Amino acid sequence: MSLLKRVMKEVQLTEFGKAQEVVSVQEVSPQVLGGGLEEGQVEVRMLVAPINPADINFIEGTYGVKPVLPAVPGIEGCGIVEDSRASGVNVGDTVIFLKRVGTWSQRVVCDADALYVISRDLCREQASMLKVNPMTALCLLEDYTSLQAGDWVIQNAANSGVGQCVIQIAKLLGLRTINLVRRAELVAELEPLGADIVLVEDEGGVQQLKEISQKLEVKLACNAVGGESSIRLMSALVEQGVHVTYGAMSRRPVTIPNKFLIFKRIRFEGLWVTKWLEETSQSEVHRRYAQLAQWVEEGKLTQTIASRYPLEDIKQALVHAQQDKRTGKVILSLAE
Repeated sequence: MSLLKRVMKEVQLTEFGKAQEVVSVQEVSPQVLGGGLEEGQVEVRMLVAPINPADINFIEGTYGVKPVLPAVPGIEGCGIVEDSRASGVNVGDTVIFLKRVGTWSQRVVCDADALYVISRDLCREQASMLKVNPMTALCLLEDYTSLQAGDWVIQNAANSGVGQCVIQIAKLLGLRTINLVRRAELVAELEPLGADIVLVEDEGGVQQLKEISQKLEVKLACNAVGGESSIRLMSALVEQGVHVTYGAMSRRPVTIPNKFLIFKRIRFEGLWVTKWLEETSQSEVHRRYAQLAQWVEEGKLTQTIASRYPLEDIKQALVHAQQDKRTGKVILSLAE
């Protein structure tokens, strides 16, 4: 059982605060890790893990779940099974994590139901980002209103990880997208992904949106920002459209003007993929991840990577992950 013979490294969080100031890389002895595997558990040698906005919130203590400290951050990741006492998960399997187990570590021991086995041919970096962004995008597009091929969807933060997945999955489903971004240079990045319309949220772009939304029937709005941006999405929706909030990048509340409730009768929803995973049957969860994995393997669904950092450079990686003009995910390389 290799876990018991090694000293490994992991990122540890001992207090909440500014991400790069409150984490450190520690060597963990076998005594800290405990004894051998219990029935139903597996040991995974980690390969890669992304840094998500939710990971930053987790470290700051502002996430939906607040851990007992010390804790190991990391919501997503990809690794290889090194030992298993669980049926259906074998040594050598490539896996991702569907439950939070603290993936910023060279080794992870967890229950087998926290894992999803993927094809060994799937790109490990893309696989490590499969849990959150692609599934959030798929849920947004499939779960809140009945959309048909040719229907229009609008979103803000369209250059984000979820935003890029929404564009690509919408195209695969035959849907069309209006995409709001904050900077003009992002337009050229989103159009090759299949974005139909990309508008900058400045004075000119807002005016264009007003004109466009009068001509198109936009049935679904995906909000990752809040504040004024979320109100722009409401304005673009048709009567009885659906507005789904899954993020709060501006850290400003979603304030709903009365007219959208009374006259447009817009329906407002919220999505947290962690809760979706808890409440959805395993068969449905696995069915959807199989579809997402297939799209990734076929090259139809991809997420941009901004940079890669070794585990030892976690502080620099966290600084980079919080930069406003960063394009793509920051990835941690965890292989020993």
